[in-house]
Amino acid sequence: MSAPTRTIAARATPPGIGGIGVVRVSGPESLRIGQELTGRQLQPREATSTAFHGRDGRALDYGIAILFKAPASYTGEDLLELHCHGGPVIIDSVLAELSDMGIDFARPGEFTERAFLNGKMDLAQAEAVADVINSQTEVAARCALRSLSGNFSNDIGCISKNIESFRVIVEANIDFSEDPVGEIEHSVIKKKISELKAIIKDLINRSKPGELLSTGAEVVLIGVPNSGKSSLLNTLARAERAIVTSTPGTTRDLLDATISLEGLAIRLIDTAGLRQSGDEIEAEGMRRAIAVTERADLVLEVRDDTRPHPTDLEILGHDLCDQSRIVVFNKCDLSGRTFGTAKEADGTPAVAISATTRQGVDSLEKALLQQLGYQGAREDTVMARRRHIDAMQRANSHLDQAMIHFESTDLLAEELRLAQRALGEITGEVTVEDLLGEIFSSFCIGK
Repeated sequence: MSAPTRTIAARATPPGIGGIGVVRVSGPESLRIGQELTGRQLQPREATSTAFHGRDGRALDYGIAILFKAPASYTGEDLLELHCHGGPVIIDSVLAELSDMGIDFARPGEFTERAFLNGKMDLAQAEAVADVINSQTEVAARCALRSLSGNFSNDIGCISKNIESFRVIVEANIDFSEDPVGEIEHSVIKKKISELKAIIKDLINRSKPGELLSTGAEVVLIGVPNSGKSSLLNTLARAERAIVTSTPGTTRDLLDATISLEGLAIRLIDTAGLRQSGDEIEAEGMRRAIAVTERADLVLEVRDDTRPHPTDLEILGHDLCDQSRIVVFNKCDLSGRTFGTAKEADGTPAVAISATTRQGVDSLEKALLQQLGYQGAREDTVMARRRHIDAMQRANSHLDQAMIHFESTDLLAEELRLAQRALGEITGEVTVEDLLGEIFSSFCIGK
């Protein structure tokens, strides 16, 4: 796969008004563009204070131009940065001039994609760039930076080299079957496969918290009117995010707040109270509540413990039993129920709390993290994505098959090859065009 040759441009700083706005240009025309815009001979890696002129001679802006010569640039190509005043009118005028000069606007993630294609970083590191930018908590940012620095890629590379060394020995016995270079004892084979599986399993365990940190989690609060959903949202968010009144149906639309628990970003969504109503607005609120509940990572079924009522699932008229959920008994300061965790008859986790006094809320937060499968990030936790976990699990599956077929040298060698190939998908040693398109389309423009 060859790197593209067209020259691209995009704003590299967020839209809006700011002190500085950076326009990035990458490709073979970068030097020409820099000289035409500035009328100066730009020296690599020197910040040049200059006016930016259009081809008609008018001044577009006054700022700083920096030229990075290939391969010593972010993309591995000639790259030009134009540091302008951060107003949208200025930036748009510079981009319009670049377009008139024959420069294409970059696709989302195209700069980082070029960095990958030009060998400046592997695919896992490229994905970590987006994870660093999108980090919602300090813990997530640290894990993403760890992956960006190459820690995760190095771990994958070490495992892959271990498999490759083992393959060399195995395949030598195939190639020289009539004159073996050293037959491998079955016990040695099984021990080596077990060691490889243990290393991959450990990396999977270190990566799973990173997967959650990368995506965050979505937790939906459901319940009948006045069960205390909005009070609980405010309590968990430690802010008056939702309006709380004694009037049923106060919450009619979805309200949300993002919190951080042990470094995990959790989006809490408060829904309309669940009840049968002829009110058109309430009915729409119910419809939205059902829709957001279906895609949630976790459902908190909030019940008013001071009064009996049908379960919220019955009111929904929708089967949510397959979804991860916690029953939250609220107002237990009034009902007298003992605060803390328990289980429903069907095994569903339950927590007794008071949203107004915060009693039992710490237990709820712990149960919430446990139900999401998040055990906290360690110092060696790396940022990972679902595809990374899947690839490692496939590698382990091939090693399982290798353990089954260890007496057949041909089958053993093939399963080892497939295990190594699965790991190669993580760093981009093995990749396809469709995968790259999917990965980089999620990036912001200008990165």
